Amino acid sequence: MSRARVRVLLAVAALIATASACSAQSDASPTTGDLSSVTLRVGATGWATAQAALQVAGLDKTPYQVQWPVFSGGDKQLQALQGGALDLTESSEIPPIFAAAAGNAKFKVVAVQQANTLLQEVVVGPGSALTSVAQLKGKKVGYVQNTTAQYFLDKLLIQSGLKWTDITAAPLSPSDGVTALHSGAIDALASYGNSIIAVRQNGGRTIGDGKDILSGNFPWEASTATIADPAKRAATVDLLARINQSYAFIRNGHEQQFAQKTATATHESVDQALSQLQSGEAQRPTTLVATSPSAISSQQAVADVFTELKVLPGKLDVATFWTDALNTDLATALAKQERS
Repeated sequence: MSRARVRVLLAVAALIATASACSAQSDASPTTGDLSSVTLRVGATGWATAQAALQVAGLDKTPYQVQWPVFSGGDKQLQALQGGALDLTESSEIPPIFAAAAGNAKFKVVAVQQANTLLQEVVVGPGSALTSVAQLKGKKVGYVQNTTAQYFLDKLLIQSGLKWTDITAAPLSPSDGVTALHSGAIDALASYGNSIIAVRQNGGRTIGDGKDILSGNFPWEASTATIADPAKRAATVDLLARINQSYAFIRNGHEQQFAQKTATATHESVDQALSQLQSGEAQRPTTLVATSPSAISSQQAVADVFTELKVLPGKLDVATFWTDALNTDLATALAKQERS
């Protein structure tokens, strides 16, 4: 065989090997590639906490664009996700239950953020004579419908020997609930986050909380269109891994910077924000994990409570809106973080 023919065959073999390698890499690593044309619309409750965490950790310069629209609650975020206005969002276990119960769920839970269950409370206004949940019988109690507030309020009533029908339950948004409490239109408020901070700042008190009632599982939901789009799916995996790394960075001596951003957003003092951050991370460090049977079972137990309250049309199988489609890529991304 001539030397020229040998060179040609070697060149062809090299091209075939290169093409095969590229194909294998494409199949095994869908998170690679040019993501510059991708824009992820990521919902947030109250304020864009995850965005702030990324900024503190210096991980906000992503190879794709991210928009952070803010909503008053997870129920509104799921409505936006269902309507195609969001690609990805985080919520408590409750909003996706009601979104799916309405039929034709256009989303799937793709990951779970384990976090603290603080600032989930039943509060009364300044000067109130109420000191316990047991005293709420016959009282008008505001709550944020279809959220953790409704769930832990029901559990607290049961623990105190009361039923949901023993109170006059008034569904309100977090901000409207604070206004109603301060005006005396309601006797107590079950809410979370910034609304609880606002009540405390105005002299309100806590008479019950969901700290030991809630699971601490906060699902990340992606639209089915996002999951079906390879580029958006890759960007989603990357963003979730960055968020997980950001919270680890904050715990490792950077709480002060994050507390300053929190205080700016919530209009509380930096010291208060820092104390809440440290208490929350001590209770349950903010960590992102893949979907799992145990997380599905946890949400199923919550859904069953709402079925018992007759606010769901019947028993809901929550596993129908969970997926492990991102688990392998997410595990790879998280493992890469740990090695770096």
